Amino acid sequence: MITPKKLNAYTMFKLPSAYFCGVRTKEINSEKCIVGVKLNWINKNPFKSMFWAVQGMAAEFSTGALMMSKIQESGKKVSMLVTSNKATFTKKAVGKIVFTCNDGKAIDAILKKAIETGEGQTLWMQSVGVNEEGIVVSTFNFEWSVKVKS
Repeated sequence: MITPKKLNAYTMFKLPSAYFCGVRTKEINSEKCIVGVKLNWINKNPFKSMFWAVQGMAAEFSTGALMMSKIQESGKKVSMLVTSNKATFTKKAVGKIVFTCNDGKAIDAILKKAIETGEGQTLWMQSVGVNEEGIVVSTFNFEWSVKVKS
């Protein structure tokens, strides 16, 4: 079972740049994944806000961790890959930023289709970053490709 503690250890060993920038999983369940990151000296830009790529790491991890969890639940060997992404920035990212992906049910449907057909499938997943006041600072959309390994 995938837990926030296991995901944070995974990040430390497999994605050290995300770990050292402060990306941490806060919650994961069948419907959503929440990942947080706090502005600090290693992840800030010259404008005293969070570097866009750090926001992207946290946002992508919220979608990817949820996908990994669902693949593990399926019991099948499935490859996953980001094939495209889009981002919108609406406010300076300062303080603690929390990224939430709520696409668990959409993953269930796409994995079911990939398993039934044996063909690769794609899915757009969204992660929204909000600051401590609950204001949206950025929205990331990632297109994930999944395919059952033979």
